[in-house]
Amino acid sequence: MDLEMNFSLSFFFLALIPMAVAAFLVHFKGYESRSKKKLPPGEMGLPWIGETIDFYKAQKKNKLFEEFVQPRIHKYGKTFKTRIMGSPTVLVNGAEANKFFLSNEFKLVVSSWPSSSVQLMGKNSIMEKQGEAHRFIRGIVASSLGCLGLETMVPKICKTVQMHLHNNWQGKQIISLFHLTKMLTFNIVFECLLGIDVKPGLLDTFERVLEGVFAPPIAFPGSKFSRAKGARLEIEKMLINVVRKKKEEIDVHGEKEEETLLSRLVTAMINGEISEEEVVDNIVLLVFAAHDTTTFAIAMTFRMLAQHPNAYSLLLQEHESILSNKRPDDELLSLEDTKNMKYTWQVARESMRLFPPIFGSFRKATADIEYEGFTIPRGWKVLWTTYGTHYDAEHFQDPLKFDPSRFEEPIQVQPYAYIPFGGGPRLCAGYQLAKLNILIFVHYVVTQYNWSLINPDEPITMDPLPFPSQGMNIKISPKLK
Repeated sequence: MDLEMNFSLSFFFLALIPMAVAAFLVHFKGYESRSKKKLPPGEMGLPWIGETIDFYKAQKKNKLFEEFVQPRIHKYGKTFKTRIMGSPTVLVNGAEANKFFLSNEFKLVVSSWPSSSVQLMGKNSIMEKQGEAHRFIRGIVASSLGCLGLETMVPKICKTVQMHLHNNWQGKQIISLFHLTKMLTFNIVFECLLGIDVKPGLLDTFERVLEGVFAPPIAFPGSKFSRAKGARLEIEKMLINVVRKKKEEIDVHGEKEEETLLSRLVTAMINGEISEEEVVDNIVLLVFAAHDTTTFAIAMTFRMLAQHPNAYSLLLQEHESILSNKRPDDELLSLEDTKNMKYTWQVARESMRLFPPIFGSFRKATADIEYEGFTIPRGWKVLWTTYGTHYDAEHFQDPLKFDPSRFEEPIQVQPYAYIPFGGGPRLCAGYQLAKLNILIFVHYVVTQYNWSLINPDEPITMDPLPFPSQGMNIKISPKLK
């Protein structure tokens, strides 16, 4: 949320005030009748605008929980109402709340994203699909990340990581870990999962789309949303060509033995089960969902390792042990090797607890919902948050402390208390790919390089997703073999 965004929001809100007041008066009787039911406590603020500006200010500083949610929890309790981006919204916190709303997807609530996000990610993507349509597309994605899919994925990711380190780390003394890792995870999604070659400039085009996903959906020339729409059209044209070329290949030669997610989606299109638009929109969404959040998770894992040398020492021992059990000429990991990275995954999980890649997600009530003695009216938004449990001492003793042992087997964490990948029917379909990315990347870095963060306490900002404000620069030097 930069200066342009603040000006755009201010102009947008001021222009809508007269209309919002009129709409408020017209629907007053409807609200009056609903008010007879016990709504959650909280402040709604001005018509339409509500508390949006406070929400965005806290978001920009990556302090949504500390500066927006937590003060209201202290004042009203774990369930409270507000108004954000024009919608009456109930924020819910706690493992029971997460379980109730995430497991009732398609029953009491449905996914509900801002108009700008839907337009840029695609109205035919899985995030807008409900019920059987959602399950079908999710099943296609999951089939690429089952046991057989992961077996073939690991060596591909290993080769991509090795090439990335050779091209971008070798011979360097200081690198930007976050920016280079974003390039790597982007390439892994396209090349290893989808089977699509990455052309120069493609990542920059996707970044322009991302800048507009939470911008006001006003397409005046030069606005963030307008630039994002233009970038989205560029991507769409490219992907349509890729999809049609893949369709021709399958029509002529049939499906290859080693299928990619792209070939699975195109096969479903050929069979008349999904449309070309659905193929394109789901590729766009998957790329955004898989690479940005994974990049942040990797960056925060290295941040925690830099700040906790004892944890790094244990992690390094684990990877040196894996390396010692492999032949000298065997540079690629196996899926079994990644399963032996138990402590590394504990470190990564604890890093994602302290620094969740997503803040939470919006749902919309499809009927009046009775919850904890309150009524959430039909049509209202519900926002669940990761921090609402990740930072709660009820679920994690001394929650601000970095302690990977929380995730030792058998894990004692209450279900729906740890939710960096969401939960319920919309649990992130690509979390296994994210896990492989993290484990494999960490392995090659710690076994091949000495490294140190230049600023271990670098501020985290958000626009619209969290990232280290200075790119997380690190000093590196190759280890002697």
